[in-house]
Amino acid sequence: MGQVVKSIKGVHDILPDTVHNWHFLEKNVRNVMAGYGYREMRTPILEKSELFHRSIGEVTDIIEKEMYSFEDLNGDHLSLRPENTASCVRAAIQHGMLTNNQTSRIWYSGPMFRRENPQAGRYRQFWQVGAEVYGVPGPYIESELILLSARLWQQLGMSDHVKLQVNSLGTGEDRDKYREILVTYLNDHVSELDDDSKRRLSTNPLRVLDTKNPAMQNVVGEAPKMLDHLCDESREHFELLQASLQKCGIPFEINTRLVRGLDYYSHTVFEWVTNNLGSQGTVCAGGRYDGLTEQLGAKPTPGVGWALGMERIIELLAKIHGSQLPPEPEVFMILAGEQAMVSGLALAEEIRSAEPQWSVTCNCTLSGMKSQFKKADKSGAKVALILAENEIIDGTVGIKSLRQQAEQKTVPRDQLIDVLRSEFLTPLKL
Repeated sequence: MGQVVKSIKGVHDILPDTVHNWHFLEKNVRNVMAGYGYREMRTPILEKSELFHRSIGEVTDIIEKEMYSFEDLNGDHLSLRPENTASCVRAAIQHGMLTNNQTSRIWYSGPMFRRENPQAGRYRQFWQVGAEVYGVPGPYIESELILLSARLWQQLGMSDHVKLQVNSLGTGEDRDKYREILVTYLNDHVSELDDDSKRRLSTNPLRVLDTKNPAMQNVVGEAPKMLDHLCDESREHFELLQASLQKCGIPFEINTRLVRGLDYYSHTVFEWVTNNLGSQGTVCAGGRYDGLTEQLGAKPTPGVGWALGMERIIELLAKIHGSQLPPEPEVFMILAGEQAMVSGLALAEEIRSAEPQWSVTCNCTLSGMKSQFKKADKSGAKVALILAENEIIDGTVGIKSLRQQAEQKTVPRDQLIDVLRSEFLTPLKL
């Protein structure tokens, strides 16, 4: 036998035992996005490399060492997308979504690719959900996006486990002036910088503020703050955002070291962070990127958005709610004998057609009742339905709760759906 082929380092399989956790997250994402009027967009995972070089910035870690790029047979330079904001903006420009002062609210989900060092919460193929808005200037649309994410945390039952951090990067002019002040300060303390920060000093000095090196916390903590160097317009923008969040009851803290790793951000940047995932504490991040459309060849158009890491959210939910999230309500059919098998398959179709649409698993092999009950319990189903010769003769169905201490009961077949709905399979909520 040849050697077993395994998955690539840094990518992972989502197995049937855990995929319902993903469905749970995706279902809540869809519901929340619809509630705010956001429409789904799906972009290719493969783009021209130029797109990311122009949008993300040549001196970012992503461009310098993390992208999966190659030259195809036509000589085109292509890359697997490392993030999706640039792809969404490219699609919006290409398909005329930014013309005539249109406002577009879109969301997406899908895999991204970065050649990072694999560790807990950080993969080379990872999944993101994001929300983007084009054509709306000012702080209030930023508030809406933050409120949308807060609503999602509420729906997922994790509001008490995340906190919001915000900062302002001001305009491009504000950043240029601040960059000079920051570089002067860091040059005065260059002996205290690590090698990575010394490299960034000449390429992307704001990223020095985001260092996780404990030895540099003092020098970074005493660095000049961006908020002290905003113009009046940028300061008012940030103050209005804060007032809006306070009015809506969203707690937040100002993190002056929050700069984000991509070059296209301006004005507001924010992150939702948690203490439950170790060093990988950021679960959602975003901000305003008004200059990105111009970088990609279109007229300047306001833009703002965020992205969340699905693996991190699911890991956090598992820590909060247990190793597995509650599965959708589910029925397991225990069928004894050939006649019960045929009748049970037909009954399962009736149940699947009812409202709400329950998931039904049939044991399609002729095995003993004890064996079938073991399979039912292991399946994660909430209730077992028993159909054997006596039930078929009497026109009844046996019902056994698999998750609560209750006596097995028998009900007429024509009353089964109503009994399931009222007593056994009420919708689960966190």
